[in-house]
Amino acid sequence: MGAQDYPALVLNADFRPLSYFPLSLWSWQEAIKAVFLRRVNVLSEYDRFVRSPSREMRLPSVIVLKQYVPAARRPAFTRFNVFLRDRFACQYCGDPFPTERLTFDHVIPRVRGGRTEWTNVVTACEPCNLSKGHRLPRESGIWPLHPPCEPSTFELQENGRAFPPNYLHESWRDYLYWDAELEQS
Repeated sequence: MGAQDYPALVLNADFRPLSYFPLSLWSWQEAIKAVFLRRVNVLSEYDRFVRSPSREMRLPSVIVLKQYVPAARRPAFTRFNVFLRDRFACQYCGDPFPTERLTFDHVIPRVRGGRTEWTNVVTACEPCNLSKGHRLPRESGIWPLHPPCEPSTFELQENGRAFPPNYLHESWRDYLYWDAELEQS
């Protein structure tokens, strides 16, 4: 593995990840720079070293910011955040899908005066979206399983925790799953 394969998990000053989805990771270069600028504390390190003519340093695997960064008050209205709010599941049939198989649907179609906003857009699979078409729910008989609403940043973070990334270094586990049962020895 090259040095680029050693990202650092970035925790806020409260020891929670800056974000769960996507997981807050910095490259090893960003992490080392933050260490030297004294903006972070290192909580865990890899067994990999980087060297300069005058120093040798282990690559950080978990770092914590010294200053708390408050979360955005309102999440951005993006396609990805709609999918995350709806937990990557079609809001008509309830089935989960990979993002490339999802679309979003206007509960009140735009051609019928519906707006593109949190309270009118839901995640949909293509078959359900095509089945509903440009009709109102009462005309199509297809209703969202959960009424669309604007989520809080906290809700999106909590939803993101349910979708761990493909790679998790063992040193990160103690900082990612707050409600995980502790192992007894």
